[in-house]
Amino acid sequence: MDFAYDGKTEELRASLLDFMDSHVYPAEPVFHAQIGQLENKWAWDSVPVLAELRAEARRRGLWNLFLPGEHGAGLTNLQYAPLAEITGRSGHLAPAALNCSAPDTGNMEVLALFGNEAQRKEWLEPLLHGEIRSSFAMTEPDVASSDATNIATRIERDGDEYVLNGRKWWITGAMNPNARIFIVMGKTDPVADRHRQQSMILVPRATAGVEITRGMEVMGYDDRDHGGHAELSFTDVRVPAANLIGGEGEGFAIAQARLGPGRIHHCMRSIGVAERAIELMCARADARVAFGKKISEQGVVRDWIAESRVRIEQLRLLVLKTAWLMDTVGNKGAHTEIQAIKIATPATVQWILDKAIQVHGAGGLSQDFPLASAYAGIRTLRFADGPDEVHKNALARTELRRQAAARESG
Repeated sequence: MDFAYDGKTEELRASLLDFMDSHVYPAEPVFHAQIGQLENKWAWDSVPVLAELRAEARRRGLWNLFLPGEHGAGLTNLQYAPLAEITGRSGHLAPAALNCSAPDTGNMEVLALFGNEAQRKEWLEPLLHGEIRSSFAMTEPDVASSDATNIATRIERDGDEYVLNGRKWWITGAMNPNARIFIVMGKTDPVADRHRQQSMILVPRATAGVEITRGMEVMGYDDRDHGGHAELSFTDVRVPAANLIGGEGEGFAIAQARLGPGRIHHCMRSIGVAERAIELMCARADARVAFGKKISEQGVVRDWIAESRVRIEQLRLLVLKTAWLMDTVGNKGAHTEIQAIKIATPATVQWILDKAIQVHGAGGLSQDFPLASAYAGIRTLRFADGPDEVHKNALARTELRRQAAARESG
């Protein structure tokens, strides 16, 4: 058992760490200032400083690191994991600078795996080059979307076209006018087998009948730095039949294939969020004095710091094991571990952020530190890509079956 990173990973880590120190961290205040000057506040990827960062990332070979195979950097999940963690330390800026930010990452994976040649040419290529943005429209306001088979948006064939009608919400990035394409999941055959009713189809933003109804806030944050979350409506939206991804009835399977890598990428970046929170917590505790001594000398604060370090080390090992399993036995073989990290990561990082906020006092709740917005973002992960309860139920069901089989064989 070897816990060291391989040579390629170490080389990329060194380059990325230097890039973060020399370019990304200094650009953070510039990025936020430039967003404030935009005519359209949602078009965050239009700011000049991001273009500069992307040019430097390309020059260093730090581009599309998330995507294996011919279309990306060719890294394994295990190689990408420590790199994603580093970008999580500046989650609003670093992933975008490397063209490794959600939801584009998942959408590029879908197009690379399931898109046809024409779809890849029209939509994957500009996404790979960072020329456009995209959104993934699955969640709906009128059904319990934790069960994806509930999706009610209709996708009906009409000659050489499909017609869409329905509503979606919490569609990440959709407020950004540069999100030119939506991958929409809906039902093509409501009477088919439960997991064969859904399909996915490409809907250009400019299509008649597509309406951006409103922006959604997360605990009061509009999350404009990620293009915001939107509620959408589709009213008699017509797109060519050639826009269907894969075949009719394949939408649920494609969604599961998309969500596996997406879940681990979220978890990798979240470890970076936690590491930065610990860094800020320690600096604040050493800098402030209360009741005659540094806050860092208070027993309860030291307990929080120690617990934070232990919890994040445990989590990192589980995430790396999951990445290794995905590489060696595939996403299906790593299904239990993917569920485990999806359960463990938000809870662990949320706990650490809570303690970091507490150490910062009222300042931790303010816009002067990144902790409050990070807390709101991490809290969303207990819903994103499936709520905790769904993953716990499935993991427990698998464990019960495994234990029953072990008893029978014994």
